[in-house]
Amino acid sequence: IFLLIENMFCIFPLRKKSFAGEIVLITGSANGIGRQVALKFAPLGVTLVLWDIDDEGNQETSRLAQQNGASRVFVYHCDCGNRENVYEQADKVRKEVGDVTILINNAGILLVKKFCELTDEDFEKTLRINFFSQVWTCKAFLPAMVACNRGHLVSIASGAGLQGLYRASDYCASKSAVIGMMEAINSELYHGGKHGIKTTIICPYFISTRLSKGFKSKKPCLFPVYDPEYTASRIVDAIKKEKFYLIMPPAVHLLGLKILFPRKAVLFLESYIKFPESMEETFSQK
Repeated sequence: IFLLIENMFCIFPLRKKSFAGEIVLITGSANGIGRQVALKFAPLGVTLVLWDIDDEGNQETSRLAQQNGASRVFVYHCDCGNRENVYEQADKVRKEVGDVTILINNAGILLVKKFCELTDEDFEKTLRINFFSQVWTCKAFLPAMVACNRGHLVSIASGAGLQGLYRASDYCASKSAVIGMMEAINSELYHGGKHGIKTTIICPYFISTRLSKGFKSKKPCLFPVYDPEYTASRIVDAIKKEKFYLIMPPAVHLLGLKILFPRKAVLFLESYIKFPESMEETFSQK
């Protein structure tokens, strides 16, 4: 039903907004989705602010972005899993660049261990980087957006935030927390009369980045593994259209409807697409 309604609205596409003059901050910009999103924004007249712990990769993203037409690119070394570092770099950005108007929270890690194999430190690290980093960046940059009633919060969550998945208890917990937080922020902004601030939550299946290198879907017709460039183009398009959710591929919607099905039906779906086998083959020896 949701897909039918969404497709009906696609007949009359929403007006796409212009990005000229926006200050776009991307976390985890040194490679993968973060780099590709930066390259998609580069020719659109924005100022790019790139955050990553990988300085070499981040400088390469900056170089490629300038080749693609970006005129203003600022590169910062930031450990997004460190609260003090996030707030320190946020202060630098405000002083040296200006108030961020589009915040794209992309930084993340994926450990791919079974629950009992995860140490307490593993769980805390995943939550710091995947969830708390987004708490801290939103706290750092949202107040300026609220003050002028203008801005856009973009969160790279995951289909794993909609359904607990094999070998990903910490990752699923972190992404589910992100989705809940973003929905709550969106509600507060709407009921607070801040309709000029938009939120977009991205929930993809596996993307062929360093995070999930080597993962192969057993049912690519239902759950394809997208490449980062295509994913980035879909993300930028969703931001242009001010979509609240981008869930891709469409079959991932089934994970969000788990409350309608018995638990055995959900497990059957996992078995049908052979997700546990894919995870074991890809990650059990790494």
